[in-house]
Amino acid sequence: MPSRRLDPRSRRTQAALVLLLAALTGCGSDPSVPERVWGKRGVQDGDLVKPRAIAIDGQDRLFIVDWTARIQVYDRDGNYLGPTWTTPDYRDGRPYGLIIARDGNLLVSDSHYHCFRLYSPDGKLLRTFGGTGGTAPGQLGYVSDVVQDEDGIFYVAEFGDNQRISKFDAEGRFLKCWGSEGTEPGQFARIRALALGPDGLLYAADACNHRVQVFRRDGTFVRCWGRPGSEPGELAYPYDLAFSTKDPKVLYVVEYGNHRVQKFTPEGESLGCWGGVGREPGHLCSPWALAVDSRGRVHVLDSENHRVQRIDF
Repeated sequence: MPSRRLDPRSRRTQAALVLLLAALTGCGSDPSVPERVWGKRGVQDGDLVKPRAIAIDGQDRLFIVDWTARIQVYDRDGNYLGPTWTTPDYRDGRPYGLIIARDGNLLVSDSHYHCFRLYSPDGKLLRTFGGTGGTAPGQLGYVSDVVQDEDGIFYVAEFGDNQRISKFDAEGRFLKCWGSEGTEPGQFARIRALALGPDGLLYAADACNHRVQVFRRDGTFVRCWGRPGSEPGELAYPYDLAFSTKDPKVLYVVEYGNHRVQKFTPEGESLGCWGGVGREPGHLCSPWALAVDSRGRVHVLDSENHRVQRIDF
């Protein structure tokens, strides 16, 4: 029986359908082209070496800390604005988390020094919280991330000896902590990041348990979702998470292990994913963090590629 030849227009239609399906499922082998890709490896102002945390302020200025411990400031298109600064000491390790405080200043998780620091946008150190390492309530272990609510309360993610979340008032006085090492709900294996949701709940990227856990602000467990894997809805080392600035029902999660960004509802339903391992634009290599700007665009730290990719996803 002679083989049927496909009309070229039909082939184009089929190819378009395949690309559309990949885009809708979010996990195809042909990732969407990012809006913008910028950054190069180097130690001059504006260069990057394994960027590891990012925050975006109300003016859409990007604050990025990289493997050299430099905190640098850019506009949303990646143009270096300055200044560049470092934390007081980084011989034991570099800062990990960055977040904008409620007053517009920058909170820096100085991970290896058991504290978090408040900086002005131009790099002036305003205050240091913590600094005493230990496992007792009020002491801090490896500080991976900090968020602040509208009342000024700080929620601090810790791992290492302390697999927990600690809560401090606006003056830095200890209030409570919860969590322990393990795989049960309410237990943790390396919390990498926190996010306060529009629903008033606290979301934690429980990286080595390959899941997201959700709590009330008093520490009451609400739910958790995610399981190890690479299919939609599955996770491999979620390292950071951020809510959409346009849609309160969208949570973005960056996966270090799957080299992608996945889009979820707050209840854990996958809405698609973007990325895949590689060096070309639209591909990622061990991404560490992300942030969402005022226009709802996602800025992804493509860490091992020493760059930032911006997507409208």
